[in-house]
Amino acid sequence: MTNTVAKHHTIGKQPRYSTIESWLGGIIFTFVIALAGFGLSKLPGLDRVGQLACAILIAVVYRQIWGYPERLRTGVQFSAKRLLRLAIILFGLKLNIHVVLHQGLGLLVRDVGTIVFSIFLTTFLAKLFKADSSLSLLLGIGTGVCGAAAIAAVSPILQAKDEDTAMGAGIIALVGTIFATAYTILRPFIPLTALQYGIWSGVSLHEIAHVALAGAPAGPNALAIALLAKLGRVFLLVPLSFILMYWMKRRGNRESDSDTKIEFPWFLIGFMIMSLFGSYVLGHAITISASILNGVSFFTSFILTMAMIGLGLNVSLKNLRTKALRPLLAMSITSILLSVITYFTM
Repeated sequence: MTNTVAKHHTIGKQPRYSTIESWLGGIIFTFVIALAGFGLSKLPGLDRVGQLACAILIAVVYRQIWGYPERLRTGVQFSAKRLLRLAIILFGLKLNIHVVLHQGLGLLVRDVGTIVFSIFLTTFLAKLFKADSSLSLLLGIGTGVCGAAAIAAVSPILQAKDEDTAMGAGIIALVGTIFATAYTILRPFIPLTALQYGIWSGVSLHEIAHVALAGAPAGPNALAIALLAKLGRVFLLVPLSFILMYWMKRRGNRESDSDTKIEFPWFLIGFMIMSLFGSYVLGHAITISASILNGVSFFTSFILTMAMIGLGLNVSLKNLRTKALRPLLAMSITSILLSVITYFTM
């Protein structure tokens, strides 16, 4: 019996690492992979895929070859959780509320339709295809709102697995890039004015980067209206998040006798504060140069990439093959129909 007990304690014993070493080392680890993803995204062909998708790919490959970096877990988890929330807060600077409310109210109606259509059709197709419901919902929200940033924002509310969040962000970045590239190829051949093309891009494409990629070739006016349409969808992220909180609470109450505790998304309050600051303070500060704002935007994208690397290290390729294909199909069909319907309503 003594040997059995000793063996049990040996098996259950976990290696201990210095907290500082694990924390700092994990942050540096995600930073280095994010840097590698940034470099990879500069290569021809991969420049359209983007830093986020390249970095997640590196993280997933690392996990399959060398396993999860347990020695660095504290820092990796810090990147995945804390830096993720910081990125969402700073992402608020991209939203000019003043412009949306005064110039984009008409587009908001289209934006609401895009979000409702994307979420409901993706989840409907997911049930039809017997796809994973959690990942499919994340993809529907990412398609309707603002891509990886929306997925990252709602994941804590939906209590999604880290693996689902990372897979959702990677899929949305890749599919959105394909669609944005297709838009630029189709632009010379479709009978839309520059402004109509800009609205089409802003209402139907996945991320701000995809809208910028597709809208820029049509000229500055088309790009401006495209970004305005997209910002309306970003603006709707906040009310959508509170609707999802209410839905999760109701679902939890139906499934159990006790109330389900949903973490309040305090980072969304930060998101709104930064949106107001960017709209009404920075927007009127002539001393703030464009280079500084571009630097903040790059920093935001970079730490979001670091966060997604922390989540991407939880992805198993086996699960990716068996779990992601059907949600990917549902999301792709939704994206195609969204593009077609939006085009014919121009």
